[in-house]
Amino acid sequence: MEQFAITLACIALTSYFAYHIRYGRHGLEARAGLVERSALLDFEIKGLESVRTKLRHDVALLSPEVPNADIVEETARDMLGYVRADDKIITAQ
Repeated sequence: MEQFAITLACIALTSYFAYHIRYGRHGLEARAGLVERSALLDFEIKGLESVRTKLRHDVALLSPEVPNADIVEETARDMLGYVRADDKIITAQ
C-alpha cells in the first residue's frame, strides 16, 4: 500500500510539473507568445529607426549654421502655406 501511495504521489507531481511546463506563466506557450511579440516589436523598431533617420536628416538640413534653401522653402510652403508670386494656384472643390 505504501508503494502505491509513493507511485501515485510521483505521478501527481510529474503531471503537475508537466502541466506547468506547458501552460504555466513561464511555460512553453508563454514563451512562444513572447517570441512572437518580440518579432513584432523588432519590426516596429526598424520602422521607427527609419523615421528617426529621416527626421535627423531633416533637422540637419534646417540647422542654423548652413540652412538648405530648398528645405526651408518646402517647410514654409507646407506648414505656413506660403507661395511664390509666380505660382499658379488650383483649388479643388
